[in-house]
Amino acid sequence: MTTDRIYTAALCVIGDEILSGRTQDKNISQIALWLNLQGIRLREVRVVPDVEDAIVEAVNQLRARNDYLFTTGGIGPTHDDITVDAIAKALGVGVVHHPEASAMLHKYYENRGGATEARMRMARVPDGADLIPNRMSGAPGIRHGNIFIMAGVPSITAGMLDALTGTLEGGAPLLSDTVGCWVAESEIADMLGSIEQAHEGCQIGSYPFFREGRTGSNFVIRSTDAEKLAACADALAAALDAMGRPAIRGAI
Repeated sequence: MTTDRIYTAALCVIGDEILSGRTQDKNISQIALWLNLQGIRLREVRVVPDVEDAIVEAVNQLRARNDYLFTTGGIGPTHDDITVDAIAKALGVGVVHHPEASAMLHKYYENRGGATEARMRMARVPDGADLIPNRMSGAPGIRHGNIFIMAGVPSITAGMLDALTGTLEGGAPLLSDTVGCWVAESEIADMLGSIEQAHEGCQIGSYPFFREGRTGSNFVIRSTDAEKLAACADALAAALDAMGRPAIRGAI
């Protein structure tokens, strides 16, 4: 593992049900947290409909400017599951039935009604792809180069991520600390900028809220260096205390 290089990933969430609001996406958070543990930053997320051209465009853009691209959704057995076809088109390759995936599905569905034609759609992969193990059901995920094609169901996605743990090259995990304060962020905007500038390698995010009839903010400091992180958090807490705004270590 290297500590200086920043590895990045993008996530493409595929599905009309997400865009319509019928389904709330839960994969963004779990993938972002998992990536951070691998030393990889989730830099961007795009949600696209079940439209081939939209998927092709997103995949080609996102895979080109990131080390890794993850997709979720659209790899099931129904006619509207077109992710595999769209990604194959983006890669300029054909679609084939992966022999290992076919064997897995035949075994899984042996006592569940059999491997029907619809179910065997889940063995289709872009030509040249490898499989991502899936302990939750018979259908595996798919890896092709720097693209990881995963299920939309969060519990199945979690299992696929678990199977990938430790297999991707990454840098140092991004650490974080939080300082809370009953203060409007606009009152200390200049101070936040000055403290961040004085602590190289640290970033401060400000997250305001209104609670208990008062305005407050939680300030999240992030860094890949534990000592720099602690020094920045200490400096921020001290500056808030000095201006008569008691700092609270940890989120309010």
